[in-house]
Amino acid sequence: MCSSDNHKVDLPHEFADQGEPQSGGLRSDSRCMPLLPAELILAGIPDGVVLLDSDNNIVWANERFRQWTHHEKIENEGFYKALGNPEILGPDFCPFHTALATGEPSNSTLHAGENLYLHVHAALITQALSEAEANLVVTIRDVTAEVLQQQKMAAIHQAGVELADLKPEEVFEMGVEDRVELLKDNIRHYTRNLLNFDVIEIRLLDPATGTLEPLICDGFSDDASQRALRARSKENGVTGFVAATGKSYLCENTEEDPLYLPGVAGAKSSLTVPLVLHEQVIGTFNVESPEAQAFTESDLQFLEIFSRDVAVALNTLELLVAQQANAAQASCYAIHSAVALPVDEILNDAVNVMELYIGHESELAGRLERILRNARDIKQVIHKVGQKMAPALASPASGVHAKHSSLIGKRVLVVDNDEVVRSDAHSLLDRYGCIVETAHEGAEALLMVRTCGEYCYDAIISDIRLPDMNGRQFMIRLQETMEKVPLVLMTGFGYDPGHSIVKARQAGLHPNAVLHKPFRRDQLLTAVESVVAT
Repeated sequence: MCSSDNHKVDLPHEFADQGEPQSGGLRSDSRCMPLLPAELILAGIPDGVVLLDSDNNIVWANERFRQWTHHEKIENEGFYKALGNPEILGPDFCPFHTALATGEPSNSTLHAGENLYLHVHAALITQALSEAEANLVVTIRDVTAEVLQQQKMAAIHQAGVELADLKPEEVFEMGVEDRVELLKDNIRHYTRNLLNFDVIEIRLLDPATGTLEPLICDGFSDDASQRALRARSKENGVTGFVAATGKSYLCENTEEDPLYLPGVAGAKSSLTVPLVLHEQVIGTFNVESPEAQAFTESDLQFLEIFSRDVAVALNTLELLVAQQANAAQASCYAIHSAVALPVDEILNDAVNVMELYIGHESELAGRLERILRNARDIKQVIHKVGQKMAPALASPASGVHAKHSSLIGKRVLVVDNDEVVRSDAHSLLDRYGCIVETAHEGAEALLMVRTCGEYCYDAIISDIRLPDMNGRQFMIRLQETMEKVPLVLMTGFGYDPGHSIVKARQAGLHPNAVLHKPFRRDQLLTAVESVVAT
């Protein structure tokens, strides 16, 4: 036998003795006469043991090896032929030749039959049975279970790679719902064909509310799939427990497990693992079976491996969708930036000209009103296209955007003689869903207000020092036109020689509606929200 320390095998002197086999012993030829105790030991071990001559022919074999060959008489037959000429998988593709040529042990794995994998270890016998030839002792171990498990793990890994391999050029051509369905179909395919699980439930965790929203519910009853579950260790079943603790759960008998909530009709056992991404639980993966104790520790290990790939694939899909949404949104911003200020100039010129002809040239005034309406419609269309191309469901809102969601769709008028200020106002407020128009001075802004029609302003932001009036004067004039004046005043630090801000506050200016230049983005957004909400 080959020793575990990978040295050459010294054949016991009993093997070198010539003579007839003892009664009851295994068959051997005249070159090898095993000792009875040794034969009994070799016959009883779970590994195969074979003695080969220098031509790889079998001199002697124990019973375990004979069972693999399905032949009773295999003496003098070639080793590989006896096993049906198996495929040699390596690492040594000529293990017997290596052992004979080098005198060092050699190893290899054989694929014999449809589902039989054998690991062979060949060692040279230092005390030859005859002086004319050298002999090898080969031990053979059945490694089928190990190899099949490795193959399954490799297949799961490859499935995970393919599951997450959603190429942008392919995915971007699909709608959000189509992308989700593609991923769901891939998950179903690999879960059924690779893991052999037909009943699947995947839920995704909403971190804001703690609810577990169903993504896939195949085989589950309507009541079970629509059941409200939260990531809590109690009163939310096995799924809630797994989501709350991040621990896998093997339910061997549903009738006796206090955590189990009925999911599939007639289910007797279930297996639930967390979907984990960057050490954070993002959902759960649950499978069930009509048989009790249907799932093993290997099933648990395989599902945990696959669930990690599912979590990565879900994250990849979310990132790709968000990337497309951001790209679309950026395109809309670029278009809007190129169009916004020129359209504002059209609006400004139109209201100034219309002021001259109101009461004098009704037809011309009507045409100017249509110009104003069409120019404002252009901005409205750009805004709607941007929302359609980058919908909220496709692009997860950031914390800042979610915090200022009340600004979406609000109409804002910015009044300042500085073109940079007007341009920056467009760039910033557009990004938060506002529809922005601008004016150069107070009188022009008042005309914009009087002619806004259905496009009334939710907020008006003005510098306190306009070319034709100060902030307080502008506010008073607005009060003559508007029932509620949603005004925000901007000023440089320390600059307010006419105390217009103090007087404007006395006249009703919102206490939070003052911005000191240079102001931060969040200060501007908060000030606009303050006047919008009142």
